[in-house]
Amino acid sequence: MALRVVLIGATGVFGSRIASQLVGDPRFHLTLAGRRKASLVALRDTLGDASAQLAVLDVTAPGVAGAIAALQPQLVIHAAGPFQQQDYRVAEACLACDSDYIDLADGRDFVSGIGRLDDRARQAGRLLVSGASTVPALSSAVVDSLLPRFATLEVIEHAISPGNRTPRGDATVAAILGYCGRPLQLWRDGRWQRGHGWMLTRRPVFPFGPRWVGLCDVPDLALFPLRYRGVRTVIFRAGLELRRLHFGTLAAAWLVRLGLVRDLARHARALRRVSEWFLSAGSDVGGMLVDLRGRDPQGLPLRLRWSLRAGAGDGPQIPATPAVVLARKLADGGLSARGAMPCMGLFTLEEALSALDGFAIETQLERLTG
Repeated sequence: MALRVVLIGATGVFGSRIASQLVGDPRFHLTLAGRRKASLVALRDTLGDASAQLAVLDVTAPGVAGAIAALQPQLVIHAAGPFQQQDYRVAEACLACDSDYIDLADGRDFVSGIGRLDDRARQAGRLLVSGASTVPALSSAVVDSLLPRFATLEVIEHAISPGNRTPRGDATVAAILGYCGRPLQLWRDGRWQRGHGWMLTRRPVFPFGPRWVGLCDVPDLALFPLRYRGVRTVIFRAGLELRRLHFGTLAAAWLVRLGLVRDLARHARALRRVSEWFLSAGSDVGGMLVDLRGRDPQGLPLRLRWSLRAGAGDGPQIPATPAVVLARKLADGGLSARGAMPCMGLFTLEEALSALDGFAIETQLERLTG
């Protein structure tokens, strides 16, 4: 029997990519869900599969639990962000109708807090997964893969930088603007310190060259110090390819920090449209870095840098892939975990990269000195 999957936020930047991976796969009976029927029809036409069902569904509506139950899902994939201002009503609706749940959240508190549903999920025999995205799902898979090479892992610094021509959605923009300039807790030098969103600017070298990045408030900052015992510093940064956009965002972050602007996120749609004035500049190439430092089994300093390069506009496939991997594992009976948890340790780096075959994505691993 095909697994009945309801994909919420199917017409978004990431949801549409998940849909393209699941549609036509005999392991799944797919329902595309979103707020606007016309957009859903257009997506189904683009996918070229008339068997995909459509459902108009708004996760903010009072009757969302009943609407989800009426679809009789066995798995709900929630890709309708931003998640920073959401509660767990969709996950709780899944428990109520005996369905598994996966979301693409990258909000620190949202992903870290999913464990409050763990007892209920275990009692129901269901799996609720939060954070099936670049962070913490792929980032933790990279660290897990390289961890055996270290006797002691001391520093985790990772970063992402999308290409300027890569499609961007209002939800992603709102999530970033939501923490720009705002204080956040940062595990640094073995203690919790205060940082501010989009600051602590650096210019690391990606496979395609150097780009500016700044501090972001993602789940890894809270989860990695607990998962990787002994690590003394965990820092995650992200940036925009064009200097004018990156430093324009940094200037806005300073306005927030100084108290001159209260809520940047409410301007997400307008600012996203402004950024699209410059779509002819830059490139469609983005990437990710994971820089690990510590000591090897002989006690000598060890520094490894894993990097990813995504070309041809395939960058958004990275955050879309963890949900695809988990859905396939559930359909194949290869995922026995039950409970409510952040998306860490549920698939390997090799499984993620295998799911990315056919896309313009390359990875490499370097051993660095210094």
